[in-house]
Amino acid sequence: MHGPARAGLAAVAVGAGVIAALDLAYLGEINPLRRTISEHGLGHQGWIFGLGVALLAVGSLAIGVSLLRRRLAGIVGAIALAGWSLGLLVVAWFPKHDWSVGPSLSGSIHRVGSLVAFLSLPLAALLIARTWRRHPRAALAAFLLGVASVLWVAGIATMVWIGESSGLAWWQVMPLGLVERGLAVTEVGALVALGLWGASRITTETPERTTARPTPVTASRPTPRTASADR
Repeated sequence: MHGPARAGLAAVAVGAGVIAALDLAYLGEINPLRRTISEHGLGHQGWIFGLGVALLAVGSLAIGVSLLRRRLAGIVGAIALAGWSLGLLVVAWFPKHDWSVGPSLSGSIHRVGSLVAFLSLPLAALLIARTWRRHPRAALAAFLLGVASVLWVAGIATMVWIGESSGLAWWQVMPLGLVERGLAVTEVGALVALGLWGASRITTETPERTTARPTPVTASRPTPRTASADR
């Protein structure tokens, strides 16, 4: 397995596990149907949430490095994956709005980071894994999960539009916590698929290049007529 991809997958697994453990540990305090994942960043467990998200970001960067080094990702796809990582680091560092106090600059920065992260990962998955036909199943899984992530984002945008049209707050139109967790699970799944692709034993040559290799030329023996003429 490729070293950076293996390390990235380990960091992503630990980071996702930390956040999932927080959800389970505080199930009685934070309603997963209505409260977003970032709600964990406001309590005394905020540093644990920040650590989990930071591990996701660092693991994503390592996976991106592996894909680049193995020539599985183009520069645009790698930039999109880096945008996901940067957005996650912003989310980890700046807590969301604490609505019991009121809006804050930190919460506004957090919202921008979340938006950048959730939009960048589907783009990265689609751009990087678009050549899935020539590669292992992990590439196909990454592409399909990227499509599913786009559908999640489109669904959220539709709900926001419906809320604006009906005069309701957009977070009241849908179970925001459940929808966000569905999107997060789908996008992390796409990231893991990209990491497995980067860690797999594959060659970077396309079939066309493989068949185009020149065959060695062997020297032919002289014909009997030629041999007699040389005597």
